[in-house]
Formats: sequence, C-alpha cells, structure tokens
Amino acid sequence: MTNDHTPTQALNWFEIPVRDLDRAQRFYETLFARPLRRESMGPEITLAVFPYTDGSGVGGCLYASAHAPAPTTEGTVVYLNAAPSLDVVVARLGEAGGKLLLPRVDLPGDMGAFVHIQDSEGNRVGLHASR
Repeated sequence: MTNDHTPTQALNWFEIPVRDLDRAQRFYETLFARPLRRESMGPEITLAVFPYTDGSGVGGCLYASAHAPAPTTEGTVVYLNAAPSLDVVVARLGEAGGKLLLPRVDLPGDMGAFVHIQDSEGNRVGLHASR
C-alpha cells in the first residue's frame, strides 16, 4: 500500500556528534578534499554540513555538542560516499588524523567496497564507493 506520503528512501538526514567542531571539520575536509558549510541553528548550535544536492540526495552534518556520546565501535554506522575512489579517500586518512578500523571489504557484483574508520572525535564511520 502506498500513498503520497510514502518515503522513497530510508534515510534523509544524519548527524555525527563531535566535541570539537573545528577539529572534526578539518578532519572531514581533509579526508574528502572538499569544504563543509557552517550553519547556525540558533545561538548555541553550530553545524558543519556535508555537500549534498537539496531535494535529490541525503544530507548530513557534524554537530558540536558538549554532551556528545562517548566513542564506540558498536551500534549504527553511517556510510559516507567516498566516490569516485575509496582508495584515494582512505589514502588521506592518516593525514587527516583518522584510523582504519576495518580494512577494505569488496562487495559482490557491482556493489563496490567499504571500510570502517575512526574519525578525529572517535566516531566509527563507514566509507563506501563503487570502486
């Protein structure tokens, strides 16, 4: 059963909590070699937004929080798009200050490959690309 309100995708926004927004923003900008956009969401909330096309892709951000959860290697994993080359992005991981947690896993068929990393704030994040 569908109606006009049926979602077309399971995910539409994600947030990665960080304690040091400047450090985390530098990490992801170095890793992906592109800038994140700063936005204020009121007097006490600042975001660093990943590039995305409004209305045709999933958006997400880093958000500064003194109450960010402790880093963990368990629970939900957000996979960020490392296109066009997973290997090129992973090669910048050390320079950015991150750590490889799970080496490259090649998926069957044309599904691409992924890795798990630890970012500058201790978050476990997945990186995925079609090659």
